Amino acid sequence: MSWRRLVLIAAALAGIVLTARLGWWQLTRADEKLAWQATVAARDRLPPLDGAALTAELASGAADAIVQRRVRLQGSWLPAQTVYLDNRMMRHRSGFYVLTPLRLRPGGTVVLVQRGWAPHDARDRGVLPAVETPVDEVAVAGRLIARPPPTFALGQESAGPIRQNLDLQAYGRETGLALAPLVVQELGAASHGLERDWPEPGSGVETNYGYAVQWFSLCALIAGLFFWFQVVRPLRSSRHGRAAR
Repeated sequence: MSWRRLVLIAAALAGIVLTARLGWWQLTRADEKLAWQATVAARDRLPPLDGAALTAELASGAADAIVQRRVRLQGSWLPAQTVYLDNRMMRHRSGFYVLTPLRLRPGGTVVLVQRGWAPHDARDRGVLPAVETPVDEVAVAGRLIARPPPTFALGQESAGPIRQNLDLQAYGRETGLALAPLVVQELGAASHGLERDWPEPGSGVETNYGYAVQWFSLCALIAGLFFWFQVVRPLRSSRHGRAAR
């Protein structure tokens, strides 16, 4: 057997193994996402946490265990620290996600609230949207999320009110606020100049299944070509040679 054929066989076998492993990895990721979706659904059925219960859960270091839990909080806005995350879409329109810290009552814990979405100004994208922020104590119903959904950004973030993304820890150091490690995504009907037509948490397993099909198809193609050129064709050529003699 020539060295070229050995190299070809080794490359084909490596391709088969690699594409098969990538296909199984995508299926594993899909299983993990389905498990997470089941966890989210179970947490969504639990009673909402109030401010005291939320503070206690955070103090116990159980932040990861309450992601996607619903909350009903009382507190006061800190409007001077409001941030507007740019280039966010809602119902096929571009605008801002508006986030304002909320100081809870009782206890004083500060949690960042993703209050809603507001559209860009039609003439100047740099104009801040007209958002009402009550000065009295408010009630906020929402869902706990790990962070505001990120978007693609070039370069470093500015320190102004309009930003592309927000790092929670860096924002806490910048404002001097001892922020809770989770964000509240406010739910409910539109109010105060803000819309809240958030996408429901999804698993995204369709993407993993699609990639798995592609990798397994490529694996089957490599295996089929290898079998044809290394087994079937040489066997047919050998038979034809014997028949010609």
